[in-house]
Amino acid sequence: MGDTSTFYRTHTCGELRIEQVGQTVTLSGWMENLREVSGNLAFLVLRDFYGTTQVVLETEEMIQTAKELNKETVISVTGAVRERDSKNPKLPTGDIEVVPAKIEVLGRCRHNELPFPVTRSREADESARLKYRYLDLRNPEVKNNIVLRSQVVSALRAAMTDHGFLEITTPILTASSPEGARDYLVPSRKHPGKFYALPQAPQQFKQLLMASGFDKYFQIAPCFRDEDARGDRSPGEFYQLDMEMAFADQEDVFAVLEDVLPPIFAKYGKYNTASTAPFRRIPYLEAMEKYGTDKPDLRIDLTVQDLTQLLSGCGFPPFENQRVKAVVVYGFEGSRKQIDKLCADVEVQTGNKVYWFRYDEKGELVGGISKFLQPIKDLVVEALTLAPGCLVGLSAGTLLAAQKTAGVFIKTVAPLCPAHFVKERYEFCWIVDFPMYEIGEESGELEFCHNPFSMPNGGLEIIEKAIKGEVDPLSITAFQYDLVCNGVELSSGAVRNHDPELMVKAFWMVGLEEEDVRSKFPAMYNAFTYGAPPHAGIAPGVDRMVMLLSGEESIREVIPFPMNKNAQDLMMGAPSPVEQSQLDELNIAVTKTEDTAE
Repeated sequence: MGDTSTFYRTHTCGELRIEQVGQTVTLSGWMENLREVSGNLAFLVLRDFYGTTQVVLETEEMIQTAKELNKETVISVTGAVRERDSKNPKLPTGDIEVVPAKIEVLGRCRHNELPFPVTRSREADESARLKYRYLDLRNPEVKNNIVLRSQVVSALRAAMTDHGFLEITTPILTASSPEGARDYLVPSRKHPGKFYALPQAPQQFKQLLMASGFDKYFQIAPCFRDEDARGDRSPGEFYQLDMEMAFADQEDVFAVLEDVLPPIFAKYGKYNTASTAPFRRIPYLEAMEKYGTDKPDLRIDLTVQDLTQLLSGCGFPPFENQRVKAVVVYGFEGSRKQIDKLCADVEVQTGNKVYWFRYDEKGELVGGISKFLQPIKDLVVEALTLAPGCLVGLSAGTLLAAQKTAGVFIKTVAPLCPAHFVKERYEFCWIVDFPMYEIGEESGELEFCHNPFSMPNGGLEIIEKAIKGEVDPLSITAFQYDLVCNGVELSSGAVRNHDPELMVKAFWMVGLEEEDVRSKFPAMYNAFTYGAPPHAGIAPGVDRMVMLLSGEESIREVIPFPMNKNAQDLMMGAPSPVEQSQLDELNIAVTKTEDTAE
């Protein structure tokens, strides 16, 4: 703000320096703390968005005025700037202090006790933090995450514009469509019995923009999905850097993000080291086999090995007729108690047990299931290339269950092994060649694995062969890709299926007839019949990106007003009951309430 005077302040609380000594200034902010030294000396800490300034009270009258105020009262202080006797080098304003001639109350805090100390709000219970989020956000640590978010969004916008992309907003009220998650529905007053849906993503709209002749589109898009929360996913709404390119293939999309993201991570990231272009590419099946996940954290050098052939007949019952995977952890120095906790943590996360043994300094297999392996000890040592001091974790089950359990074991054991885990860096990779189809866990039927609007590898020809029974649908891969950073899926994208004939046949594979496709996706199907260009896109998650840049473990730390894990806004009281008159106007009858639900 410089020296420009305003009614409420001439400077901010983070602005004054030794150069301003002798000036009369006006500061405004929250009274963070008051420390009384004697009857005529006290120190008041004044805080605003920009920082803190020490105010020295040197008269009984001033001290009494301050003592009558509760912490977090908003005040205006007018007084002289002077040099501090005891400087604070850790504080930007630590060379000066303000001696007030006047203190004015601008907004009184009427609570003697706060729900939590503002500057230590992160130590408070999460429910309290979310209920009093406006207090939580006063904490500079919490505020800084939101500032970082704003800076990152601004940088993303600038970078996309520099790359020739046009920012276009798409509708919030739209039609319900099968996108893979539950819709949030909005009843229509004018059309009884019909509903809008909040968009799970602008997927169809951005493809329609390509069909409309726009060449490069992006927006910081709000998306709405009625799904459960987890550490890297907030329930309700989230934001993504949504983009689409006409006359583009997979390589074009990769080139844009590999150019846009590294500078932003370098400038705003907590860690100084990041992958440079081109990012490593890992086929989906290889990622599952080697890392036990399609979201590998490449900061960890542990990998999965297959021991099915060697161990399925070793006499250990859980391995019989199962796929067996192993992870070798070299130089593991943890205790038996740590190993037991490690295995228990993995079982909680996966529902599957982890088995183990050690290869000790004497060259013996010890602990865990080692007794079952003694007859084939030499074969095990050779197959895994064991060295003294190794811990071996093993998983068993179906192929997918064994892979995923081994993957979680890697993620869980890595923090215990600094030699295997270089934490302070950003490692990007592309996961490519996703299966086009999969067997649904709940339905047991053929379903789309990823995005139903993706272009299959092999185009129309491969789908027609699958329809004829000449090709196993599960063997078909698609031009689908995920961008992963440090084990977090930042984004999913694909080269789109822009051919109506191919689209109809691809959906026929999952049991939808042409009429179903026309009725469920009328705009996109019809638009493509008028000639659509090849196009491709992706949509990195803004919330997850900022979470990685800030080094936070929970996505709620980088969202201004997040819901809790149960999809409740404790501050606003949402979701909440509404008046019967509102329901009547919308022709809605409530058949069950939260109080009556079983």
